[in-house]
Amino acid sequence: MKLTWLGHSAFRVEFGGARILIDPFLTGNPSFKGDPKQAAAGATHVLVTHGHNDHIGDAISICKDNGAMLVGNAEIGDWATGQGLKNVNAGNHGGTVNCGGFTVSFVNALHSSAWTRENGETVYLGNPLGLVVKAPGEPTLYHMGDTGIFGDMALIQQIHQPKIGIVPIGDRFTMGGDTAALACRLYFKFDRVIPCHYATFPILDQSADKFIHEMGQDGRKVTVPTVGEAFEA
Repeated sequence: MKLTWLGHSAFRVEFGGARILIDPFLTGNPSFKGDPKQAAAGATHVLVTHGHNDHIGDAISICKDNGAMLVGNAEIGDWATGQGLKNVNAGNHGGTVNCGGFTVSFVNALHSSAWTRENGETVYLGNPLGLVVKAPGEPTLYHMGDTGIFGDMALIQQIHQPKIGIVPIGDRFTMGGDTAALACRLYFKFDRVIPCHYATFPILDQSADKFIHEMGQDGRKVTVPTVGEAFEA
């Protein structure tokens, strides 16, 4: 499995024939300096955790340009269909959808979810999700989306046993580094932990230092990626 951090919570995930974009906030993302079309080239799937603009990002245009499947909650699926997408695979909390070569399971996240139009009007887009990606022969990946800590993370570990965790650490809108580290240490048995949702905007924590420190001995499991550089997981 090859991963590329595209800044904020956006990732490109590649394995087998799948080329997945998760929360593809590329255009307007201060952390991403590359070409959005190049980053999304060949995308087969776009996975969205929730409806905020800094997570839906370029999802619609990527799907239209590449014929990619959009995967998200029911409201995002309806909204995307209204935007002209035909290849939509929607579900909701507790469910799993087959994406052809891999599955996505929808789990809880503590956050909110709405898309904001240019005129400031907001459009309700359902409840936020975490996403668990499973494929034969690949480590199970859990993108937490935007979330606070919650006790039922223990059930996510029990049910799905993820090996790779993509974890928000930037504070204010999600867990900060200390709480995110507690969640990882208390509830999960990750082989690799990848922090995200930090350093994008001045109001977020600007480094992963607190998170790594609070991970203690498990800090060796943390991979702090460089935006735009692929790495193997």
